Amino acid sequence: MLDNTELENAKSMSIIVTKGSLDWAYPPFILGTTAAAMDVDVTMFFTFYGLPLLKKDLNLKFTPLGNAAMEMPMMGGHIAMPNMMAMLPGVGHMAGGMMKNLMKKKGVATIEELREVAVESDVKLIACQMTMDLFEYSTDDMIDGIELGGAATYMEKALKSDINLFI
Repeated sequence: MLDNTELENAKSMSIIVTKGSLDWAYPPFILGTTAAAMDVDVTMFFTFYGLPLLKKDLNLKFTPLGNAAMEMPMMGGHIAMPNMMAMLPGVGHMAGGMMKNLMKKKGVATIEELREVAVESDVKLIACQMTMDLFEYSTDDMIDGIELGGAATYMEKALKSDINLFI
């Protein structure tokens, strides 16, 4: 565990969240909640395809297509899914189900659980107003505890942040 003297240069962090698939949802929430637990002031800005991660009803998709690094533990080894197979109808749904089952089996927190931790840890969750308007979402579609803002809102935080991440 790091003590406060080791965190002197990391007191604030901003994360731009641009992707909303199952596998891309984990990094920003894990990094954001971990930093918050280490007493770092965290702001997460959800824009474009990352914005649906703030919706009350999550329906996270997963696609192995174009993800050559994805290997699943199977039959005592690790098997990669060829892109040809990933193009077939229903394979993404099947692979997503396999991934969710593996995460449950290994005790990995769900995105819903990580979102709750983020809210409880006072992570500032900002939904991009322009994206809300563009995709015709309302605040009723979103979880409680978020703020609305635009690029200027994000830049105001990012310019003062010690760490800025684009995920």
